[in-house]
Amino acid sequence: MKNVACLMNNFLKRIAPALALLGLMAWLPVAHAIDADDVKAKLPAKSSLGLPTPLPKPVKLSFCLFDPFGTGGKVVAIARELAVYAEAFNLYADIRPYTDERVASEDFKAGRCDVVAISTLRAKQFNNVLGSIDAPGNLRNYAEMKTLLTQLSKPVVASLAINGRYQVAAVVPIGAVYIYVNDRSINSLSKAAGKRIVVLDWEPNMAKMVSGLGAQPVLADFTTYAGKFNNGQADIIAAPALAYKPMELAKGMGEKGGVIHYPLLQATAAILVRRDLVLPRIPDLDARLTELRKFGLQYLDKLFELLTEAEKDIPASRWVELPANERARYDQMLAEARVYLMKQGVYDPVMLSLMKRARCAHQPKASECSKFDE
Repeated sequence: MKNVACLMNNFLKRIAPALALLGLMAWLPVAHAIDADDVKAKLPAKSSLGLPTPLPKPVKLSFCLFDPFGTGGKVVAIARELAVYAEAFNLYADIRPYTDERVASEDFKAGRCDVVAISTLRAKQFNNVLGSIDAPGNLRNYAEMKTLLTQLSKPVVASLAINGRYQVAAVVPIGAVYIYVNDRSINSLSKAAGKRIVVLDWEPNMAKMVSGLGAQPVLADFTTYAGKFNNGQADIIAAPALAYKPMELAKGMGEKGGVIHYPLLQATAAILVRRDLVLPRIPDLDARLTELRKFGLQYLDKLFELLTEAEKDIPASRWVELPANERARYDQMLAEARVYLMKQGVYDPVMLSLMKRARCAHQPKASECSKFDE
């Protein structure tokens, strides 16, 4: 874990100014394994920020921050340190910790927060286009994610981030999502039948997909998600590698468990702005966000290094490799799920098309690239 913490500290050191201007760091499971004091010591001097010019006059914005550990959490501690750097740009951040992501979302909706950081799944209610990024089987790897985020940073495409009073300021990758099982013999779709799988209680489509496999959904929210698996109430859970140590998923895996070496999707978090509240105070908001997105693209490779390094926290003996035919079955199932849910209005066809374009940019000979279903 030391290597991951070191990578994270170095990454924060470089990208801290951009995060400070955006106002806050999206929730990451690994944040609770980071030493906030160490991050503080390694942040750059304000004189070396090298970012766009400060706001012409002081602006105070409120930021709703989801941290399961509340005011004493490390996510909150890091966000407050980053807020100090935002002051160099005349941006004054009122950090408001939340232990319940749903409440943070509702307060954002009610206008009690100018900005909120939540999972992209939760952000879907505010912007269905950008919220559709976390569709099943969205992207295969970090190279494809970088291609997508580069597309989304272009001003014309960036307009998709605006939905009335809501605007997605940033999308933050948090890693490939893998399946953790308490028995390594659960290594195929057919063997998931009859098993108990943890799903988010506020995302009904997850439960439907699990039921479609003949498995039993075990409902949970972010605060109880890992616990359902670790205390034996579920046999299967999906999570990014970053969550392996902080959420102590080895407990739920026991001696017989493993991690299926197949990414279900590339997960992300989102930072959203109440455009109707912020634009009057920052009239050139769109131009500033465009600059910051371009700035952030420079550090994507560093972030992907961190995410890749986190996978090394999972012992090699724990990985369960799938045969080629089983991987093909997963690919087909996820593609069919995406298309079906798109037709049901769950996922936005524009975003699914953009993600398919990103996939085909890297594998142009894939069979999906000759189809027009997404």
